[in-house]
Amino acid sequence: MMHDMDSEVAIQFDDIGLRKPNFKLGPITLDIPSGFITAIVGPNGSGKSTLFRMALDLTKPDQGSITMLGHKVGHGDDEEMKGKIGYLAEEPFPHEDNMKAYDKASFNSYWYKNWDVNRYQELLHILQINDNSTLGKMSKGMRRKFELALTLSHSPELLLLDEPSSGLDPLAWKSMIEILHRYMETGNRTILMTTHIIDEVKRLADYIVFMAQGRVLGVYEKDELFSSWFTLYINGDGLTATAAAKMPGQCGVKNAGGTTYAVITNKALEAELWCQHEGLEIVSRQALELDEIMQTLLQQDGLGAKVHEARGNNK
Repeated sequence: MMHDMDSEVAIQFDDIGLRKPNFKLGPITLDIPSGFITAIVGPNGSGKSTLFRMALDLTKPDQGSITMLGHKVGHGDDEEMKGKIGYLAEEPFPHEDNMKAYDKASFNSYWYKNWDVNRYQELLHILQINDNSTLGKMSKGMRRKFELALTLSHSPELLLLDEPSSGLDPLAWKSMIEILHRYMETGNRTILMTTHIIDEVKRLADYIVFMAQGRVLGVYEKDELFSSWFTLYINGDGLTATAAAKMPGQCGVKNAGGTTYAVITNKALEAELWCQHEGLEIVSRQALELDEIMQTLLQQDGLGAKVHEARGNNK
């Protein structure tokens, strides 16, 4: 299910856990591979941002350890390691509202020794930003674009992007996708991102991590995920729900009328061969979307109802 572990690991979450009065995270053990884009997807409140904050040593875990770019987080001098990281938080920092954009950029240029003013100017140009504005007066989308330009201007080895496209219009979103593809071209860079936008995952991610209620439900290689999760509509003489449930990778069976059953499988190829062998006709097949896969994983995990309830409360 996961990639070949001989490849290097950019971030290692080793048995980390955190307990708060109304939230429990972990224990989570998770390796983020170097040179790839990994997307964490999950409902609001599943712990995605907390994971980022722990990686950046902004929140301390109660147990376990995190290693980033070979450095143990929270141990010894981490200035050099932090200089290789770009972090885009989900929300802008309110205490910076009265700053001019170029003042924040100038502050960053002191802090990051790899700061590249030409790269910064190029990104401002691509994203159509005027850095003469006060941050608090920028529109949400404009401020997001500025923060993205800033995050990339020291050519970080590792990018942590928390809901990067939040507030971006479709044109800016396309530019962001192109910029991130270009950023990855050198082959030695890594992105860990959280997103709830299916198209973003499809366009960017190599690996997908599903998270819910502070736990990791699964880690998948993207192409493998989308080629293996299908709903197969099958038909056959005397076919029953019990018989349909024997399909390889079966994750859910529904009667679709008469002797036709809709079966969700996470092993599409094996399931099709099984149907052939059982003499069952596949009437149609439908690839599952990311949110449908997520919902199925939650149901299998016994979390489906709870998360649905929580989602209703969040609205």
